Amino acid sequence: MGDIDMHSPSFSYPVETLQQIANDILYCAKKGGASSCETDVSEGFGQNVTVRKSEVETIEYNRDKGLSVTVYIGQKRGHASTSDFSKQAVGDAVAAALSIAKYTAEDDCAGLADTNLLAEEFPDLDLYYPWNLSIDEAIQLAQTCEEAAFGVDKRIVNSEGACISLSESQFVYANSSGFMGGYPTSRHGISCAVIAGQNDTMQRDYWYSVARDADDLESVECVGKKAGMRSAARLGARKLPTCEVPVLFEAPVASGLIGHFISAISGASLYRKSSFLLDSIGKRVFAPGIHIHELPHIKKGLASSIFDDEGVSTAERKVVENGIVQGYFLGSYSARKLGLCTSGNAGGNHNIIISNDAPLEFSAILKKMDKGLLVTELLGHGINPVTGDYSRGAAGYWVEGGEVCYPVEEITIAGNLKEMLSGISAIGNDIVVRGSKQCGSLLVKQMTVAGG
Repeated sequence: MGDIDMHSPSFSYPVETLQQIANDILYCAKKGGASSCETDVSEGFGQNVTVRKSEVETIEYNRDKGLSVTVYIGQKRGHASTSDFSKQAVGDAVAAALSIAKYTAEDDCAGLADTNLLAEEFPDLDLYYPWNLSIDEAIQLAQTCEEAAFGVDKRIVNSEGACISLSESQFVYANSSGFMGGYPTSRHGISCAVIAGQNDTMQRDYWYSVARDADDLESVECVGKKAGMRSAARLGARKLPTCEVPVLFEAPVASGLIGHFISAISGASLYRKSSFLLDSIGKRVFAPGIHIHELPHIKKGLASSIFDDEGVSTAERKVVENGIVQGYFLGSYSARKLGLCTSGNAGGNHNIIISNDAPLEFSAILKKMDKGLLVTELLGHGINPVTGDYSRGAAGYWVEGGEVCYPVEEITIAGNLKEMLSGISAIGNDIVVRGSKQCGSLLVKQMTVAGG
């Protein structure tokens, strides 16, 4: 196994304790008749402080722990979990998993990941940065953030609050193939949502920043100002007549389009044939010049990982090259179902980067669009994963002559994801990093905009 140095006074247990629990689970499973076993043992804590109109609204603190165990008796699988780390509870969890496995039907795709694919090197990806923030300091930061929002415009009349959050966790994954590894992670955030009012109308918007390292967060003043500016800018929103126009997805919502693509080429969707992109390897899905790379080893990356949820080593790879799909997102089980090899994505994707050969400034994309809809918020979940039909409520701004003209609301945008992905004609360089998918604003050539 790799060297794991992650003990912090912040955690309730030294890493050696988590490792010992994992070893106890593997021993109990083997003794109980399991042919193989895997387990994940973790703990973490979080702190959230919310201020509303300068007054403290909530102070939350949580400390959690848990373990899961999956056993295999041949190709019968059983799974159990508990939040109790006592020897009795560990033994009971293993016994429960074994009992379930005995009554489960055999599945020829069930089992641990292939041993030759397990990670052997464990580089430090800088994923753990404790934020030693007192409650008083968090309150002051939240108040400063909210004050910045109110200071933007006199029409900011109310607040849904400013929040300062921190989270730290550590885990150990182990299996009976001899693998054991784990590391600590952190995730901190600042958010603010305020309400602007004018005459009898009100509009709400928000902004937030997320990072592994608190020093990489946007300043509380910046988060507050953006929340205030975005809320005030939505005042005077109008409806639109139904039309067919280009649609520009602002960077914070554009990552959702890429998320639909990733879901469509992920294992469960593919082997269940519930995807609009079946058999898409080697086929053009995006316009020429568009690339999507998976980069699991970015330092401080929000979705960086040395290995996936099965211990399989992660690696940089091209998912889409020049618009053509190069690979899927698979864990061992889905890969076996499809007759393929795992891509190291058990548990999800790792830092998806979408780019093209000539990314544009946001203002340049507006000029390129000339006339159409800029979407800044999406509502509802009207997506059919089998057909790719897409219909969602939206709000944003009407654009003419390459300039933002006025805010719009109570509209629906509709199309088909296949056509939308192939119709992406421009990608912005205005990347907002908030999760596992990183992309700038995306311009889709044409969609139906249904208004009032």
